[in-house]
Amino acid sequence: MTTKLHAVARQVGDIIVGKDLQIRQALACLLAGGHLLVEDVPGVGKTTLAHALAISLGLRFNRIQFTSDLLPADVNGISIYERERNGFMFHPGPIFTQVLLADEINRATPKTQSGLLEAMEERQVSADGVTRPLPAPFFVIATQNPTHQIGTFPLPESQLDRFLMCLSLGYPDAAAERALLMGEDRRVLLQSLPAAMTGDELAAAQQDLKQLHTSPALIDYVQALAAASRQNGMFAEGLSPRAAIALLQAARAWAALEGRDHVLPEDVQAVLVPVCAHRLRPLKSAHGVALASRDLVLQLQESVPV
Repeated sequence: MTTKLHAVARQVGDIIVGKDLQIRQALACLLAGGHLLVEDVPGVGKTTLAHALAISLGLRFNRIQFTSDLLPADVNGISIYERERNGFMFHPGPIFTQVLLADEINRATPKTQSGLLEAMEERQVSADGVTRPLPAPFFVIATQNPTHQIGTFPLPESQLDRFLMCLSLGYPDAAAERALLMGEDRRVLLQSLPAAMTGDELAAAQQDLKQLHTSPALIDYVQALAAASRQNGMFAEGLSPRAAIALLQAARAWAALEGRDHVLPEDVQAVLVPVCAHRLRPLKSAHGVALASRDLVLQLQESVPV
C-alpha cells in the first residue's frame, strides 16, 4: 500500500511542482482521516492541489466557491415542496460527496462557515429534523486567503480545530516557476490525470494505521508537547486533548508513508507545525510584537526533550 501512496505523491508532484514536502504532508492528513486547510495568497496552486489529490485518490469531489452571500442550505441541501409528491423532498447539497473542495472558505460569513462543523466532526448533516450520513470516506479540503485581504472573515477557533492540518504552499523557487511557465496548463493536465488509488484502497490504508506500534515512551512525548504548550506562557491557550490525538494520528500516517510499522519521535516532529500552528494563538511579547505561530511551535519542539 505504501507503494501506491508514493505513486499518488509523485503524480500530484508532477502537477504541483517543487512542493514535495507539502504534498506529503497533505497526503498524510488525508491518510489520517483528517480535513485539510491550505492557506496562502491567490495563485500559488491551492485549488489545483486539492483537485489533484482528489483525482489521484480516486474519490468523487465537488467544489464550492465560497462567497459572502453563500447560505448554509447552499452547502448542505434544502427541502423543497413538490406538488406531484404532495410533500417536501430533500435535495442534497454539494457536501454529499467524498471530497468537498471549499474554495476560499474565509470569504463566507461565519453563519455559513458554522454550517460545516457538524459535517466535519460527525460526518453527517442534520436538516428538517433528519440526520443524513455523508459518504465514506469524507474529507473537506479548504483553501483560504490571508485574513488581511479584502472581503475575508477569520475562521473561528472551533472551525480551525476541525482541520487536522493547515499548510502553506508559498511561492515556487526559480526552477519550479520556470517549469510552470514552460510547461502545459495545469488545468489541462488535471483533465488527463488518472486515479493512482481507489477509495477502498485508501480505506484499507487508513485501517492499517491502527496496526502501527506506538510505544508508551512516544505517548509520553506527545503528552509532554501538549503540556508544554499549556504551561510555557507562549500561547493564549494550549493544545487541547483533541489536538494531541490529531498529532498522534498524523504521526502514524507519516510513519506509514515512511514504510515503517512503528511511530518515532521524528514522525511527530515532521507533522508538529502543520497540526499545531493553526490551533495555537501566540501571546504578545513585552514589546507588543507576536512571533508567528509556526516559529513558536518550532520553539516548543526545541524546548521539549525526546
